[in-house]
Amino acid sequence: MSEPDSTHTLAEGLGRYLETVRPQLEKAGRSVVEKGSGIPVEPLFTPLQFRESEYMDKLGLPGEAPFTRGIQPTMYRGRPWTMRQYAGFGSAAESNARYRYLLEQGQTGLSVAFDLPTQMGLDADHPLSEGEVGKVGVSVCSLEDMEVLLSRIPLDKVSTSMTINATAFILLAMYQAVGEAQGTRPEALTGTVQNDVLKEYIARGTYIFPAEPSLRIITDIFEYGTKVMPRFNTISISGYHIREAGSTAAQEIAFTLMDGLTYVQAAVDRGLDVNEFGERLSFFFNAHNDFLEEVAKYRAARRLWGRLMGDRFGATNPKARMLRFHTQTAGSTLTAQQPEVNVIRVALQALAAVMGGTQSLHTNSMDEALGLPTQTSATLALRTQQVIRHESGVVDTVDPLGGSYAVEYLTDALEAKALEIMAKVEERGGMVAGIESGWVQSQISDAAYLYQQAIESGERVVVGVNAFAGSAVSPPILKIDPDLERQQRERLEALRARRDTAACGRALAGLAEAARGGTNLMGPTLQAVKAYATVGEIIGALKETFGTFEPR
Repeated sequence: MSEPDSTHTLAEGLGRYLETVRPQLEKAGRSVVEKGSGIPVEPLFTPLQFRESEYMDKLGLPGEAPFTRGIQPTMYRGRPWTMRQYAGFGSAAESNARYRYLLEQGQTGLSVAFDLPTQMGLDADHPLSEGEVGKVGVSVCSLEDMEVLLSRIPLDKVSTSMTINATAFILLAMYQAVGEAQGTRPEALTGTVQNDVLKEYIARGTYIFPAEPSLRIITDIFEYGTKVMPRFNTISISGYHIREAGSTAAQEIAFTLMDGLTYVQAAVDRGLDVNEFGERLSFFFNAHNDFLEEVAKYRAARRLWGRLMGDRFGATNPKARMLRFHTQTAGSTLTAQQPEVNVIRVALQALAAVMGGTQSLHTNSMDEALGLPTQTSATLALRTQQVIRHESGVVDTVDPLGGSYAVEYLTDALEAKALEIMAKVEERGGMVAGIESGWVQSQISDAAYLYQQAIESGERVVVGVNAFAGSAVSPPILKIDPDLERQQRERLEALRARRDTAACGRALAGLAEAARGGTNLMGPTLQAVKAYATVGEIIGALKETFGTFEPR
């Protein structure tokens, strides 16, 4: 049978099929189905949506442009993803114990959570820190805390991700200082520093300085990392928090990549070589509930970023065009009701991340809607990854859902939808202008409102919340010792009393002078850190020049 006849037969058959199922779908109220991004979904996809001639342009081969099918030729058959469980609470000593336990249980990389004062550039004894010290992450005020946090952890063998943004340059300098004290040279250190301040203005709020000095600091880290810490990823451009704030999958792609383009442009304007610093860019995405949409989201983002880096910035180095990303399962989808059901949600979300080609993964614990994870729940979350890795068989072939008619349709549709949103951002003058005007935030707020409306109307079912409700369950909750804050303040007071006050003052003065000029801030920050200047003191030295961000 010739190809035209075959296509004609398939088209006729599809037409008959749709006529048959339409009445059934209308009766079930499912005649029209849309993804959260507004993408219509047909009841059945067939080869009629695709052209074989477009295969190499749209999909290609793993490890080659356009990278739709993955950034490594063998993917998980040759290199498993890093199991990087996000953890940190209370004191540096308590967090260190949890890190060493997780490493003993088979975790393959660290992911450090810092408390709000550390993220906001406040020391534990600042009035605004009261009640927050060590609550949502570990309290780190000085190099002394970082030394305790990383004690007995071989930094030449363990990759570390630090979820820190406005104060990222300080924590990175501390990490380098601890590595050097262990005998590990900076060029041997591996890991990622989040360092993505634009998404803080959009979705989280842990910003300090206005946008322009923040971009300067980020670019300083790019420049420093390329020269001094070439194996360390100097940014993790984060869509995770954008999605947690309520964005759609398409908005997560669009706003995250627009943030990335803004950072790349700032670095290029500084005179940095995109083919060099581009190798160390990384991304951080959410793994939400819609399994197929999430798989398609990662594939669309990877393809789109590769093309943008080539077309806009002339990147010729394939590694500078690859979208490497870490994934965390969606905290916003976890429910306090029937928390055991969260184990199932997390497993599906983690599987989507793996099917989408993530480079590292954090799986949330089932009790995180109620508090910080207990050791038992954190272990179960890690075991979820290990079962996927060792028992599911999905790692045996690259991009196992590639070629699925539904997944390829969604990949194309999400890419197109993301490009539409990115064009609207550019019409408004770019990402910084869109953030400062509040337009980006309003788009996410609107999407979050529609999502919540669908839950309240029952259109979107959340098991255990608006359907299939059961009896309340109260699992054990991790509680932070209320005396921790006093102890951390006393440690800080003792540090200030015994450090070389004159040397610390000189280092802070040098940092302030660098801020007023054009000197890269990482070198002076490292000197201040080694003089045991605190996070709050370092930020205070820079505020004199940079000021603070005031939202509209």
